[in-house]
Amino acid sequence: MINAKQMIGIASRDRNGFHRFGDYHDRMTTTPDLIDDGIWRWTARHPDWHPAGFGDEVASFALKTDAELLLIDPLLPSDPAPVHELVDAQAGADGIAVLITMPYHVRDAERLRRKHGKRCTIWGHEACASRLTKRAGFHAITPETELPAGARAHAIGSPRRQEQPLWIPAHKALAFGDAVIETGGRLRVWEDDLDSEQRTRWFRDRFIPTLKPLLELDPERALVTHGESVLGDARAKLASALRSKPWNRRSAG
Repeated sequence: MINAKQMIGIASRDRNGFHRFGDYHDRMTTTPDLIDDGIWRWTARHPDWHPAGFGDEVASFALKTDAELLLIDPLLPSDPAPVHELVDAQAGADGIAVLITMPYHVRDAERLRRKHGKRCTIWGHEACASRLTKRAGFHAITPETELPAGARAHAIGSPRRQEQPLWIPAHKALAFGDAVIETGGRLRVWEDDLDSEQRTRWFRDRFIPTLKPLLELDPERALVTHGESVLGDARAKLASALRSKPWNRRSAG
């Protein structure tokens, strides 16, 4: 459980369950913040995102479990020392598993393995391998693969995408790469404009149905790499996102 010392760095929740920072807190989040019991979040500048604004800063997560320490889509900030210190402190003698939601999010998985050694393994879609210099420590995953700490990947898309949202049962948390984001205090499905009847039908009748099985997991938390995390009632917020029009930068609103 969270102790008094850890509470100094914990982010507050707003009335809708999204994690926010109080006035007492330094808003720079490149140092890991304890946002919930056993869940840390930090942000770093997106290496390939040039427009200022939404998307130029992305979030990574560390989750403590009774087994391995899980790192979700880790991107190290310019000063990586606090992240490495967190990993060493929380992993202890247990293993470290880097879980990747999609190939674009391989990011600093290999840097972490080089730093923390063979006890650090990397898990992601087979296409992630092309973004690694070596396959050592890499495990290709499908929805049938049992991941460390009982985590599971879930297939989405029609046709199926290489992105696989991750279910972390120890925290009743869903982790998303790009399919679902938070903006304006809401979870939203991130997708290009529905600029034709054909695209609208595809989104409604083929794509959204691949996300609906995630509701059956009854998630309490949604960890998104773009936007703020949901730390309560995530199922209802995700259901609302699936009923809404998609979001993108051109049609923001």
